[in-house]
Amino acid sequence: MKKLITLLTLMMISISAWAFPFDKYTIDRKELPEEAQTFLTTHFEKAKVSMIKVDKKLLRKPDYEVKLTNGTEIEFNSRGKWTEVDCKKKEVPSAILPSAIRRHVTKKYPGLAVVKIEKTSKGYEVDLSDDTGLRYDLLGSFKGVAD
Repeated sequence: MKKLITLLTLMMISISAWAFPFDKYTIDRKELPEEAQTFLTTHFEKAKVSMIKVDKKLLRKPDYEVKLTNGTEIEFNSRGKWTEVDCKKKEVPSAILPSAIRRHVTKKYPGLAVVKIEKTSKGYEVDLSDDTGLRYDLLGSFKGVAD
């Protein structure tokens, strides 16, 4: 009986290791999908990568978390499309923002900068430099202040 329990335990550990692979860390941009590489080159040309985390998920393609040496953190889905850009206290490059969101923030929140943007299946969430959070739909229409 004891041998059977030991054998079952070893089997469970082996299955767990296969089913839940460990995340991988690198600094090589070539590990990213081509669209993510182009995004970094276009919007963060001078910033250097400090770390890329390849976030492996069970039965799904991996997502990517990129940290730049200037503190910016960017998340990409498995196809290389950005899902979140967090520039901490610095301004998110304006070209990343949908034009409707850019216009709304400029008009209603003059003097404040967008420091974080997250794209979800429902729309966008934006954080301003004064810690105000804003929500928009997928077309960039303002939906309200985030909780």
